[in-house]
Amino acid sequence: MTISLITVTYNSGNTLSTTLCSVLSQTYSDIEYIIVDGLSQDNTVSIIKEYESKFDGRLKWVSEKDSGLYDAMNKGIRMATGDIVGILNSDDFFTRNDILQQVAYEFGKQKELDAVYGDVHFVNPDNLGQCVRYYSSKVFRRNLMRFGFMPAHPSFYLRRGYFEKWGYYKTDYKIAADFEFLLRVIYRGHIRMKYLSLDMVTMRTGGASTAGMASHKQIMREHLRAFRENGIYTNVFLLGLRYVYKMGELLANRAGRLLGCS
Repeated sequence: MTISLITVTYNSGNTLSTTLCSVLSQTYSDIEYIIVDGLSQDNTVSIIKEYESKFDGRLKWVSEKDSGLYDAMNKGIRMATGDIVGILNSDDFFTRNDILQQVAYEFGKQKELDAVYGDVHFVNPDNLGQCVRYYSSKVFRRNLMRFGFMPAHPSFYLRRGYFEKWGYYKTDYKIAADFEFLLRVIYRGHIRMKYLSLDMVTMRTGGASTAGMASHKQIMREHLRAFRENGIYTNVFLLGLRYVYKMGELLANRAGRLLGCS
């Protein structure tokens, strides 16, 4: 069973080596690794070339102009030939070296399974060993999407055929195309999923979806649009309840730091 893993890069020279090393360290070897670069102006492409031979033919990459993050993700998905597709951001890395082994095991054990997902945690870019937030997908249920909940996208692995069936990421969303896509396949598509109790990915803070009040307003607008376009009822009040939960999560995370944020 081949897992197609996709990383999108643009001027990612400061973090990409860590991402690449975490992929190389995976105990599961049947990986098709795809890097889609948006014509980086720094040393990103040089790093890709430096590591290319270490993948023994399992790495495919392209560097060309795109129309943004989600367009590049779609390009990588279309390049993929594996059975399963997952996304690993260029400033993220696997928390453990057996993550893809666990993913492959679950898909192999349950042939009817369409997707798996797990947990992620965030770290300060200046201290990769210190967790500042733990995002657990354990509480996620399909109906909770009406309140804006979603499984951690960097932990989500889906059978490739569902992209052909349900379409790709919408490129005219700025932040929440991942939510809209998951709403489409999970809520409307009723795919069969399983939660894995694993801390799968370590994420540096500072991405578009964690960039302050302006991003939260943009997320709310795009979430409302996603529901409207998919014919699913929600409203600002229902979506706002998610922030009550997030406040509790924040307090729990602060207490959890004393215990390693697990």
